[in-house]
Amino acid sequence: MADNRTESQSFSEEKAMTRAAGVVGMWTVLSRILGFARDVVTALFLGAGLGADAFFVAFRIPNLLRRLFAEGAFSAAFVPTYVETLQKEGRSEAARLARIAFTFVAIVLAVVTVLGIITSPWIVRLFAPGFIEYPEKFDLTVRLNQIMFPYIFFISLVALASGVLNSLGHFSAPAAAPVILNLCMIGGVLVFCTHFAVEPVYALAWAVFAAGILQLALQLPFMSLLGVRLRPDFHFSYPPLKRVGRLFVPAALGGAVYQINVLVGTMLASLLPAGGVSWLWYADRIVELPLGIFAIALGTAVLPSMSRQAANGDIAALIRSVSFSLRVIAFFTIPASVALVVLREPIVAVLFQRGLFSVADTEATAYALLYYTLGLWAFSGLKVVTQAFFSLKDTKTPVKASVVSVVVNLVAGLLLMGPMAQGGLALATSLAAAINVALLFVLLTRRLGQFPLAHFTASLARILAASLVMGGLLVYGRTLGEWGFGLTTHNGMVLLGCILGGLVVFAGSAWLFRCGELRSVVSLIKKRAV
Repeated sequence: MADNRTESQSFSEEKAMTRAAGVVGMWTVLSRILGFARDVVTALFLGAGLGADAFFVAFRIPNLLRRLFAEGAFSAAFVPTYVETLQKEGRSEAARLARIAFTFVAIVLAVVTVLGIITSPWIVRLFAPGFIEYPEKFDLTVRLNQIMFPYIFFISLVALASGVLNSLGHFSAPAAAPVILNLCMIGGVLVFCTHFAVEPVYALAWAVFAAGILQLALQLPFMSLLGVRLRPDFHFSYPPLKRVGRLFVPAALGGAVYQINVLVGTMLASLLPAGGVSWLWYADRIVELPLGIFAIALGTAVLPSMSRQAANGDIAALIRSVSFSLRVIAFFTIPASVALVVLREPIVAVLFQRGLFSVADTEATAYALLYYTLGLWAFSGLKVVTQAFFSLKDTKTPVKASVVSVVVNLVAGLLLMGPMAQGGLALATSLAAAINVALLFVLLTRRLGQFPLAHFTASLARILAASLVMGGLLVYGRTLGEWGFGLTTHNGMVLLGCILGGLVVFAGSAWLFRCGELRSVVSLIKKRAV
């Protein structure tokens, strides 16, 4: 009876994680579609020249801080503590923790924002040393960074609100927030550049500022509906807040190593000729699609579940959750990697090649995309493995692995950027992520005890086989397009046919090879269709 109850609870938890990941993934799909529209508009108006390089570096700085301190460190420290408080002390004490944390974080962020605006010239010198030799590019980057730096204030509070809402089982509003950013940036360029003659690069920067305010405004009504009404509370000696603080500092590195490594690549790319930063940016945006839809969506969904299992001391359930999450991510990211490798030039050409974005830019971006794609499996698995450590309130182990990873990225980048240019920097990022996730996986399996490695390996083998069958179709399909012409009706239809045909072939192959993860996905789709 006990075994049946355990299996039932495990199945229920897996369904809950899959359902939550489906909600997050649905909104993420919409966000990524709009994100591509945003990038198409950006490429059209900015191309891959001086203005684009300046904007992408300036935007990366608050974006890095968002993922490093807000979505990375603070979520990793706050969510497990909030869930534990919710389970052991009830909703009122959990709501109190949210109010105190919100007050404390708002004060800290206000100070950080003011300092960031004041010190923008020094920040740009640090993050883009290659720009110093080009005064016009350097000054533009500083001005854009000053406009966008307040974004970190608003979006970090969004991350806190998202942690509360996710812990209470509400995933829609937090997942919908990035949609607002993309809509603001698209609208900002099209409206203000077309009707008010504002320079595109400045329209984009002010749109980012406005998006931060609107994203926070979206979360607050849903928190109020769930009984969490935020108001100033200055009891900073509250014990749960101290526990959050003890977890925060090491989590700042451990939870956002991918972003640190991408930023190292950006720093080195600033030393390349004009366009290097932009090529890496556009390539990274394409890789972010499967990464955001599958890995980040599932990682966001599993942290509350893993935190509950860890708080209850149910290590067996935690092991099942880790294994299940990694297998589901592999089910999506392995075929996505094969597709991106085969279709890298067609995808870049159809999405971006117009306006100021040339054929040479397509080739340079596709070159970087190839080497980013080689690390997609590692970027994706890293999110789940890191969340498992966070659920155990262990933020020190991810930090140790991240230090190794950052060193590998820096050394490999310096060695490879000469002979391989932007491709070498992308490959360095992928190598660093692979070493990071391998270290963490080994350490996690040792800590949790027996891991179903044979079942896990067999699942990966079946997924890889199905992906390779799909890849054969795509190799033929890409020969039907004339990709040097960018987006044409013919090329668009060929690429769409490759994508849809690839999905059908992969699903059929996965069914023939008896991939168990296919059943979970199909079950989720059926439930959402009812």
